[in-house]
Amino acid sequence: MPPQVDPPYRAILKALEDGRVVPFFGAGASTGGRPDGVAWTASAQFLPRAAELSQHLADEVEFISQDPRDRADLLKVSAYYEQAVGREGLRHELRDVLAGKSHPSALHEFFASLPGPQLLVTTNYDTLLEQAFRAAGKPFDLLIYPSDTDETGTTMLWWPSEATEPRNLAPDEIEVDLTKQTVIYKMHGTVDEPPASEWSNFVITEDDYVNFLSRMTRGTAVPKSFYRYFRGRSFLFLGYSLSDWNLRVVLRNLGREFEIHGAHGGVKHWAIQAQPSSVEEWLWSQRGVNVYDQTVETFVDRLKAARSA
Repeated sequence: MPPQVDPPYRAILKALEDGRVVPFFGAGASTGGRPDGVAWTASAQFLPRAAELSQHLADEVEFISQDPRDRADLLKVSAYYEQAVGREGLRHELRDVLAGKSHPSALHEFFASLPGPQLLVTTNYDTLLEQAFRAAGKPFDLLIYPSDTDETGTTMLWWPSEATEPRNLAPDEIEVDLTKQTVIYKMHGTVDEPPASEWSNFVITEDDYVNFLSRMTRGTAVPKSFYRYFRGRSFLFLGYSLSDWNLRVVLRNLGREFEIHGAHGGVKHWAIQAQPSSVEEWLWSQRGVNVYDQTVETFVDRLKAARSA
């Protein structure tokens, strides 16, 4: 699809309001409100990009390579950090860098303003969605993939709405009526907000992604009830690039849903990505996804305009 074509804002808005869309929030969905041209530091009140976080970890652990490509590889650097300092040390550093450093943007506030229940999937560690829904007074269940806290490798952490402690359940034990209850599913872990720290955990090293892929394959990373909900609904990818390792893992394991309900099933999916390459456009299209060359901030502004029109 030519990148200059605009998304069908009104149609997407109506589908969102009718509960016919499952939004997926990628790294680019957490950069709203970042000042233009301002370099990130560990004390900044906005979140780092993946390469910036990788560079920070590399500096902290005196990473052995000075090659900029190696130092920007978050999977590689985080694995080295874990080997040098330990998993708990890595988790502590990530929490110091990421917790309490940002506030919900117009994107998160927009989704919190939508009527009716939603299933929102994020591969981000931050708590911006949770903050936005709490500020809007919208109750939600919270489901987290427990990369660091599940010794058996078969359960998930589920906080029913208003619960202060999670329940540790197998995916097939999690039955939520997604037509009545909003659920935020954090597919790659979470960072706890201060002063809590018990539930911070992260899918960040290559081994973490391999384990996550294994659990997806075994059907223990996503509740079966979610797959049933996916059927017949559009996916809206916000702030992703097909160069993201995490997205390739997710798409691989949602491939059957795309095959059955995407390009060949009459349901269209959308991706909002600034400056996609021609190769990325083609790869998206092979999965029944229309990609649009646009920032998520502009996209949300246009959805809000369509709502008020």
